[in-house]
Amino acid sequence: MPGPAVKAALYMIGAIASFSAMAIAGRELGKTIPTFEIMMYRSIIGLLIIVVIGLYYKSLNGIKFTNLSFHLGRNIAHFTGQNLWFFAITVAPLAQVIALEFTFPLWVILLSPIFLGETLSKLRLITGIVGFSGVLIITAPWSKDLSFGIVAAGLSAIGFAGSVLFTKHLTKSESTIHILLFMTVIQTVFGFICSVYDGKITVFSLSEIPLVAVIGISGLLAHYCLTTALTLIPAAVVSPLEFVRLPIIALLGFLLYNEPIELTLIIGALLIFISNYTNIISEARSSELDR
Repeated sequence: MPGPAVKAALYMIGAIASFSAMAIAGRELGKTIPTFEIMMYRSIIGLLIIVVIGLYYKSLNGIKFTNLSFHLGRNIAHFTGQNLWFFAITVAPLAQVIALEFTFPLWVILLSPIFLGETLSKLRLITGIVGFSGVLIITAPWSKDLSFGIVAAGLSAIGFAGSVLFTKHLTKSESTIHILLFMTVIQTVFGFICSVYDGKITVFSLSEIPLVAVIGISGLLAHYCLTTALTLIPAAVVSPLEFVRLPIIALLGFLLYNEPIELTLIIGALLIFISNYTNIISEARSSELDR
């Protein structure tokens, strides 16, 4: 029977596939619909799915409001980071956006001992630095002028890191479906308020319905997989696993948008893979020793 580390890796594969699908759909939909409206539609679809599943499995009973401040903090961080991310993927190369997004595991690794009480081992610190070095090789921020898209992608990483830290705290006392329920409700409200600030809401066309559906479903599935993985192994190990998404999204960018795959991207992705693989092996060995 697979151990917690292997199960977490499988859930992260699901998260990676879902996030990649959301990136492509978000880029296409972002050509005509503002990011706030995208977030609102995504949250509404996610809320409907959660309610249907929760009622069917009778898993919505016992909802607690004792952690409401943590739910609010998690969703403020995530809503901010996600909106910046949706903006970035519409104006900057996909591989660069995802690479800068991946600075968030470094924030998680450094902050998880402070906020979650997790151990910052030398191995985690080294693998985090190796992964971040790969990101720097790919983006080479010192060799080009910063655009709004690149800045937004970098700032989104801070929001995602905060979301991971709050999520890890919530998984200690709340079920995954309750966390997702609060997420979809709170972010539906956030999305609606931000969407009507100019007095109107952009309505999607019939041809855009599949894109809206992909964003709503993949966004919810990605968070289910990520949240479940966080219940199995520490946050500082889960976060670097997402690095695998970088070479996948780079390939999609090349095939769909003719974005070049450069040698620096390959070298950086290799360093990122090494850091991921080292983390998985280390966590698997630790789990075996704890049995």
